[in-house]
Amino acid sequence: MTKTTLVIISSLMMCFQVQSQSKTDSLSVNFYSEFDKLPLEFHKKYVSASNDTLMVETFKFYISNIQIEYDDNSLFAQKDSYHLLDFEYSNSFQFFITKKSEKIISKISFNIGIDSLTNTAGAMKSDLDPIKGMYWAWQSGYINTKIEGKSSSCSSRNNEFQFHIGGYRHPYYSVRKMQFYLNKKATAAINIGIDVNAFLGSIKLNEQKNVMIPGAEAMKMANYTTKMFYIQ
Repeated sequence: MTKTTLVIISSLMMCFQVQSQSKTDSLSVNFYSEFDKLPLEFHKKYVSASNDTLMVETFKFYISNIQIEYDDNSLFAQKDSYHLLDFEYSNSFQFFITKKSEKIISKISFNIGIDSLTNTAGAMKSDLDPIKGMYWAWQSGYINTKIEGKSSSCSSRNNEFQFHIGGYRHPYYSVRKMQFYLNKKATAAINIGIDVNAFLGSIKLNEQKNVMIPGAEAMKMANYTTKMFYIQ
């Protein structure tokens, strides 16, 4: 084994150790996808709260502007806080945001969606890259939440429903702020459930099977997305 090879291996091991140590010492936010409080599964038949039999085939959404408030009134605001959570990639539902501490977390807040400034800033990389399938166009901006599937209640082709919820311009600003009050040390993960039934159960799929552009209907659907989230 050459000296160069040994240096490369040593560097890789050091990077791995630093990364592992970073995760061990970091406070994480973990999201859990559910349907009626049971783990969400693609292509599995469910009955929604509005009595529609359906299957979910796509579930993606943006979480941004994560902030944590502590009981000493200090505040942590994550830099470049844009996360695309995609059910196809389970590792996207957990991320590390700051170091663990003995301080008490009093509140966590975040946005569902991408704010208007980011929509117009042209910063399209990482999770904001249009290749992720969550960007309409400059005029319409990012899709904040995408839920697709099939239901016998839908008269559409292949019984499909499609809800692409977005819009960043007044009066159709579809970003929604969530905040949860906690009383726990910042030494453990923050676990947040996302129950898709709370969204789809707010809709009669025989009456409303798609929303694909910003507007009044997207605003109503954005309000429904807030019903999905809860602290576990």
